[in-house]
Amino acid sequence: MAIPLTELYKWLAVLLMGCSFAGFAWNLGKSLSSRASDYSDVMSTEASREFEDLFLFIPPRKIAEIGWAAAGVVFLICVIPLFDINNPVSTAAGIALGTVFGMLALMTPRKIIVILKDKRRYKFNIQLIDALSNMSNALRAGFSINQAFESVVQNGEKPISQEFGVMLQQMRVGMNFYDAMASLDKRVGSDDLTLVVTAVDIARKTGGNLTEIFDKISITIRERMRIERRVRTLTAQGRLQGIIVACMPIVLGGIMTFIKPDLMLPFIKSSQGVMAIGLTVLLIGTGWFFISKIIKIDV
Repeated sequence: MAIPLTELYKWLAVLLMGCSFAGFAWNLGKSLSSRASDYSDVMSTEASREFEDLFLFIPPRKIAEIGWAAAGVVFLICVIPLFDINNPVSTAAGIALGTVFGMLALMTPRKIIVILKDKRRYKFNIQLIDALSNMSNALRAGFSINQAFESVVQNGEKPISQEFGVMLQQMRVGMNFYDAMASLDKRVGSDDLTLVVTAVDIARKTGGNLTEIFDKISITIRERMRIERRVRTLTAQGRLQGIIVACMPIVLGGIMTFIKPDLMLPFIKSSQGVMAIGLTVLLIGTGWFFISKIIKIDV
């Protein structure tokens, strides 16, 4: 039996459309695979180098795996509650939210590095006050500046002993004093250390008294940290308000979903509910941004 021409055209159109979608999906998958490989390589290399600066020697591959694991967990958390085979709007919204927040979760290793660097820098600044006093006493006793740094390495605690030890090791292999100090300053990223490096460089060029300079810098750093603690005390209420405002809708939504699932699940899976959740997340993010700007005071 002959196939009508219109039916033939219909099947041909379906075949061409299927081929088009298959080609698009193949190209998209290839592109995503390439981007994923680039992400793993870049994240592994850069994050591994920054972890080494923190004296944390983690295999580069593990760092990329942390990002992918975090992205997968966040994607599932967003998709599972909204997945409904009979409601394509809810399913699509869950996939979209999971993709967006999963991409943000890929930056987890970088966020971890920032937190660790801030904590290490704060601890370094605290130890720098005592280190300056010890170096000043060593210079009064007749030690050279290099011997004063060696006394900090021998008697100091981590991380300042590690950082000064790396600086002395660089000088032993041929790096000049100022380049080693500049490398130390760049590696630590502390404004207080920048002040010390600048003062030492000027004193070495002009013949200043390093003992007095170290004493004055130590007093300056101690006073600045005292003011910073005072500012953190005064802004503690604002930080707590920001945390409560950001967490309250999430906590209440989770509690209501657990207590009244027959009431909350239809709302979450509806298009109006998805829009309300998205608007809530946007408003929370905006409020947290402005609150963080208000309570962040540089001293």
